[in-house]
Amino acid sequence: MKKLIWIGVIAVVAIFFYVSYNGLVNKDERVRSAWSNVETQYQRRADLIPNLVNTVKGYAAHEQQTLSEVTEARTRATSINLTADDLTPERLAEFQQAQAGVRSALGRLIAVAENYPDLKANQNFLELQAQLEGTENRITVSRQDFNRAAEIFNRTVRRFPTNLVAGLFGFERKPYFEAAEGSEKAPEVKF
Repeated sequence: MKKLIWIGVIAVVAIFFYVSYNGLVNKDERVRSAWSNVETQYQRRADLIPNLVNTVKGYAAHEQQTLSEVTEARTRATSINLTADDLTPERLAEFQQAQAGVRSALGRLIAVAENYPDLKANQNFLELQAQLEGTENRITVSRQDFNRAAEIFNRTVRRFPTNLVAGLFGFERKPYFEAAEGSEKAPEVKF
């Protein structure tokens, strides 16, 4: 009888570890998938930037500084290779800072374009601008999906008794995307 009880206890513990571990793996893969979607959207934006810069270049050759800033910001942002394996709060903050530089430089580029009526009416420019706007929206959605996946994973990693399995197998909390510094202030519009 004792032997049967021990076998039952061992079976329950084994099932618990099996279910917990596989649940953690599934949630970790969801975080990795969500991160991959974030990277895809940032890459889409990076791929659109050279076309936008070249379109503006044709109209605003003397705006070289702004064009250079956009190109440099893109280069900095694409030089940071952050994988799901090295998602730490520090590395994610570095990644976010580089991406914020791209967003800021693109904003200045769009502002320069406002000074060129022919450029504003150019179909290529309008299409690229619309694609960039759509990409920014996709980035936002991808970041929200990533945060949701990270939240579910983090909650699972921290809850008892799954936290025992997580600690045993090295599953650690994932960082979140957070608002960029200074985003709590509304932008000032001047005419």
